[in-house]
Amino acid sequence: MIPYGRQSIDEDDIAAVVDVLRGDWLTQGPAIERFEGAVAEHTGARHAVAFSSGTAALHGAAWAAGLGPGDTVVTSPLTFMASANCARYVGARPALVDIDPSTWNLDLARVPAGTDAVVAVHYAGLPVDLANPGWSERPRVVIEDAAHALGAMNPDGPVGNCAHSDMCCFSFHPVKPVTSGEGGMVTTNDDDLAERLRSFRSHCMVRQPDRGAWVYEISDVGYNYRMTDLQAALGASQMTKLDLFIARRNEIADRYREMLADLPVGLPPAAPEGFRHGYHLFPITVADRRRVFGELRAADIGVQVHYVPIHHHPLSSDTGIQPGDLPSCDALYERLISLPCFPGLTAAHQEAVVRALESATQ
Repeated sequence: MIPYGRQSIDEDDIAAVVDVLRGDWLTQGPAIERFEGAVAEHTGARHAVAFSSGTAALHGAAWAAGLGPGDTVVTSPLTFMASANCARYVGARPALVDIDPSTWNLDLARVPAGTDAVVAVHYAGLPVDLANPGWSERPRVVIEDAAHALGAMNPDGPVGNCAHSDMCCFSFHPVKPVTSGEGGMVTTNDDDLAERLRSFRSHCMVRQPDRGAWVYEISDVGYNYRMTDLQAALGASQMTKLDLFIARRNEIADRYREMLADLPVGLPPAAPEGFRHGYHLFPITVADRRRVFGELRAADIGVQVHYVPIHHHPLSSDTGIQPGDLPSCDALYERLISLPCFPGLTAAHQEAVVRALESATQ
């Protein structure tokens, strides 16, 4: 089966991990600093703080920002639950507003005044335009969920430079732009936030060397969200290939657009002038999604749907969303299918995908 996403691992990546296994550090060693440094250098952010997963990164960002009970955190309904759960983890209330049909991203103009925080999801790798949000009032905290968008760009530079946000969170799951197996990262330009992020990922433990080399204090509830050196070594090696990976994803997307132009399918929003799409996903829309999905899977095309919207899950009863409240998201979800899109996808594979899709949509 041709999967919708897949990691691209080469001998350099394998050698980087083997070097760690032969060294003195398996966790929280020099590879962490190399990986953090590579992400900070690429994005242009002052700080990059590694976490054990993208979900942990979102949790850390919400905590570092001081969000908690009584706060409202708005995010997109068209995302994985982690984008909303980061609010729940700190006792805040998640809230949802509809997507913009022209971008499939959160419609920032719908964010109510007085909102405490926004988690802006760059869906499929298309950056949210935070420079022109259209909201009546900037929330106290702006967090980018860029799990799909490492390597993407907007007119202000690379996603993750935090030009218009407080923090930006990345994921390094195997299907993401680069992988560390599992892993996450938060970038920020705020020194205090960076310090809080590093504390949170390691039990909020503070060393007290003046009282003895063994002495430490814990004054807040933190977590063991540390990334291992094994993961970081893989991630740092992958970062050297990020630009090639993103260029390849854009080539695949451009070819899909040409090959699908005459088929009865809807194409994903393209990147506006001055933006670069990350194309973590290549989602399209089709009529009779259930049938088309089944026929493609039967043809060994590993399509997927991204995502079952957040408000469709029982957990989201706390958002107060009622049927019909988010019509743009619901209408899109009924037709969505993600086609295979990853750097190792060959021209022959892509042709097989399009042939199967043509057959299924006739």
